[in-house]
Amino acid sequence: MNWESISARVDGLRTRGTSFQKRIRGLRHRLTLLLAVVGPGLITSNVDNDAGGISVYTQAGAQYGYALLWSLIPMTIALYVTEEMCARMGVITGKGLSDLIREEFGFRSTFFVMVTGFFVDLANVVAEFAGVAAAMQIFHVSKYISVPLAAVLVWVLVLRGTYRQVEVIFLAACVLYLSYVVSAIFAKPDWLEAARSTVIPTLHFNAGYLVMLTGLLSTTIAPWQFFYLQAGFVEKKVSARQYPQARADVLIGSISCMVIVFFIIVCTAATLYVTGQRNISDAAEAAKALIPLAGKWAGTLFAFGLLNASLFAASILPLSTAHVICEGLGFEAGIDHKFNEAPIFYWLYTILIAVGAGIVLLPNAPLWKILIFSQVGNGVWLPVVVIFILLLVNRRDLMGEYVNTLIFNIVAWVTAIAMIALTLVLSYTAIFPTGSPPSP
Repeated sequence: MNWESISARVDGLRTRGTSFQKRIRGLRHRLTLLLAVVGPGLITSNVDNDAGGISVYTQAGAQYGYALLWSLIPMTIALYVTEEMCARMGVITGKGLSDLIREEFGFRSTFFVMVTGFFVDLANVVAEFAGVAAAMQIFHVSKYISVPLAAVLVWVLVLRGTYRQVEVIFLAACVLYLSYVVSAIFAKPDWLEAARSTVIPTLHFNAGYLVMLTGLLSTTIAPWQFFYLQAGFVEKKVSARQYPQARADVLIGSISCMVIVFFIIVCTAATLYVTGQRNISDAAEAAKALIPLAGKWAGTLFAFGLLNASLFAASILPLSTAHVICEGLGFEAGIDHKFNEAPIFYWLYTILIAVGAGIVLLPNAPLWKILIFSQVGNGVWLPVVVIFILLLVNRRDLMGEYVNTLIFNIVAWVTAIAMIALTLVLSYTAIFPTGSPPSP
């Protein structure tokens, strides 16, 4: 081998090394940009797995085993498309959703959004504190201790923290959802059957199955998410040039949210459904039932996941409502403001927490009826909000080149129409209960 060939090989290695270093630097730069933006999408999607949602997912696994796992794929697509539109509007316009509705459609439309949002979200907040009470009762802590402590905790967190500090805590709460993954592993499910049911739809045309499918869909996409998500990107001052990172944040959040739903259903399907314990009314009851079936750790982790989800949602839902009303009325809003700079925002947050926690502490409070109302209310409110979003995001004078593509419009309109139909089903079953669904 002569010197020229050795020199050529060395030059080639040096060139490849330089190219590799450039790729590493480029990847590191893109990762840094993503980490600077990540937060609103990941937090919003995961907080959707709240106490009410976990109760529905638990019942889906207990009553139908793996049969409903296929629905998670279309739900992931619908969740991503609807949330991405709000993220795009937030970074392009620099305004919150309620703010845009007021400016583009007038106060009357905004007033309807505000009033509906307040009462529906209040019912959701009650459901979250009920989840706190149920989870802590598993650990033998009275609700008269756990609920007031939880209310004070979430109130102080938002009142005293900056946006960045609160966001870090919320991101940590997202990580704690992994307790459901561990619970599912302890349950020793049939992974092959779970995978098959995820990619191959299994349809059963009986009332119970259709009602459960409706519950899954209406729980996955809630209207408060859009307001909180868009406000999060605005408050974080994410600009149009960071739109690709904002979109990636929403995509990661949507997928991670549905992965957790997958493991919750798998865990309860592998234990409760298999052993015939199918009359499970909520997540707390499921956590207790898991202990003799999958071991103490599985049940404890499931209960811990419920507590984390309830606290997480009890912090964010009132924030979303406060944003909706303050933006709609033109008041200052946002965690980075001090109390005296945004008094209406913080008073609304305080009232929602105090009333939500207070109702749970009432003797014989109809918590199950409140949970049903919150789910039906979400279903009624959702298509209205999605239609507002579609009208706004397709305005070229507002969005410029960032208007919706045809595919996004199709998916979003199908979601809105489907939710109208599903709301009618939910409303009917709330008025005329069908009882426990039969096994497929």
